[in-house]
Amino acid sequence: QVHVVESGGGLVQAGGSLKLACAASGSIFSTMAWYRQAPGKQRDMVAGITSDGITLYPDSSVEGRFTISRDNTKSTVYLQMNSLKPEDTAVYYCNARTRDGYEYWGQGTQVTVSS
Repeated sequence: QVHVVESGGGLVQAGGSLKLACAASGSIFSTMAWYRQAPGKQRDMVAGITSDGITLYPDSSVEGRFTISRDNTKSTVYLQMNSLKPEDTAVYYCNARTRDGYEYWGQGTQVTVSS
């Protein structure tokens, strides 16, 4: 059975840092990604990474501030978030996709940035 579990969220002051972790198990995942969704907003991808370590940052607002990485087992993905801003406040979700296209979501972890 596939499990996707996020951790590392919390309350941080503007300008601070957090590191999120996503542990995925039960399958082989070709790509993993972080999405975020604020109340009243759509869920958007923040960063993604392939099994080969190729990264993508669709949201230009995080460029230079957020870094996605994946460990050697390819089952855990991290999101290092620096220079956090209040507009980064959201629930952050981990998405894990298998080679044949199935997607699995974690429950999300709350990130709150105070000003």
